[in-house]
Amino acid sequence: MFEVGITKVFSAAHTIHLPDGSLEPIHGHDWRVVLTVGAKKLNGLEWVMDFHELERLVDDVIAPARNGNLNEIGPFAGGRLSPTAERVAWWIGTEVAKNLPADVSLVHVNVTEAPGCQATYRP
Repeated sequence: MFEVGITKVFSAAHTIHLPDGSLEPIHGHDWRVVLTVGAKKLNGLEWVMDFHELERLVDDVIAPARNGNLNEIGPFAGGRLSPTAERVAWWIGTEVAKNLPADVSLVHVNVTEAPGCQATYRP
C-alpha cells in the first residue's frame, strides 16, 4: 500500500463532559491534525492522490471550527457527542473519507490538542 498525508493546524475551543456529568471549563487549543490516506496502487499520475486536493478536503471539514467552539458544530452540537481529541480525530476522518477518490481510503487521523497529548482514529 502507498500512503500520503497532510498536516493542518487550527485553533478552536471546546469543553468536554466529565465523569460526574459536569462540563469542564471552556478552553482553547491549537489542534494539530495529521491525516493519512492510502491506496493499493498508484493512479495514472503515479500518486495516491493530489496533496492539494487532500488539503482542501481537510480544510472543508475544519473550516467551521476555526476560531470557534467545537461544541457548537457538527456531531458535537447539542451535546450529542463530547469533542474529545478522540472524537475530533473520528469526526475529521469520517468526514474526509466520504469525499476521497474511489480507490483511496483513510488510513488514520492523528489529532494533538496540546504538546504530548494526542489521539488517533483508524477506521
